Amino acid sequence: MQKFDYEIGDELGIHARPAGILVKEAKRFQSKLTLTRDGETANVTRLMEVMALGVKQGQTVTIEADGEDEEDAIGAMKRFFEEHF
Repeated sequence: MQKFDYEIGDELGIHARPAGILVKEAKRFQSKLTLTRDGETANVTRLMEVMALGVKQGQTVTIEADGEDEEDAIGAMKRFFEEHF
């Protein structure tokens, strides 16, 4: 398992449009990807779960990848968060 923490810089937090793109990106990998905020966890391949976390600007989230392509998955997630959030 690999993981990283990321503080959300986008003034809208994790909102619908980039969250939808995030889900599509996550579905490219076989590894299980999760997003955690304040002890609540969402499957990154499920848009409604990601949106239900209600992540706001300034909050820190943890992204975890567990599976056979976890290195590629976590690298792609890091790049995605840096570019979009």
